Amino acid sequence: MHLTAEQKKDIFAKFGGSKENTGSTEGQIALFTERINYISGHLKGQRKDKSAERALIALVGKRRSLLNYLAKKDIFKYRALIKELGIRK
Repeated sequence: MHLTAEQKKDIFAKFGGSKENTGSTEGQIALFTERINYISGHLKGQRKDKSAERALIALVGKRRSLLNYLAKKDIFKYRALIKELGIRK
């Protein structure tokens, strides 16, 4: 994995409220987004890497599920998060 423990703590501190709050929905979505961006960049150069492609599809599905949950729970947090991360539905 390309993310170090320090980078993960920074992501959770920024989006999850604190670096120990690894279970927050916003923090998990931000972490999945970082991983999706990394794998997407990898696949641009390695088009035949089917295992990475499968992992990317799984991550996108997990992130979509969490985004749907967040949208149902708190639409304002959802809108702020997708705007800050630069993703859209």
